[in-house]
Amino acid sequence: MGRQRALTTSTLLGEIFHVGLYKPTQGRITRQVTCGVLWAAFAIAAYRAYTMLYNHETWQYIVPVVLIVVGFWASYRLVNYAQFADFLIAVEAEMNKVSWPSRTELVRSSLVVIFVIFALAIVLFGYDLLWKFLFRDVLRIIG
Repeated sequence: MGRQRALTTSTLLGEIFHVGLYKPTQGRITRQVTCGVLWAAFAIAAYRAYTMLYNHETWQYIVPVVLIVVGFWASYRLVNYAQFADFLIAVEAEMNKVSWPSRTELVRSSLVVIFVIFALAIVLFGYDLLWKFLFRDVLRIIG
């Protein structure tokens, strides 16, 4: 561990109630997408809680609202938590190094993959017919 600080309850609580952004200009896209996905997950969870508590008039609204508020805030704080934010910044830096194929290369490669899959399906179908013939018809002739 060396120089790394241990994660204590006081630092975690301090980080949860902290309002500022950690390195706001770095890894922006990755952090926004991650936060958006987490928000969508909490919104779905809140909707599910709303439908599950349909007959409980007071809890039907309280639980989903609390779930959304706490979930949205926790997601926002998570993407600004120093260790996780550094990870997301590193992910975006690595994604920027990737050489993405052009549209024609993508179409050409996809067609090759689709052709090979169909060719293998035909070959496996032929093997299936061969084994079916051997086990069913030849064994009937012999036996």
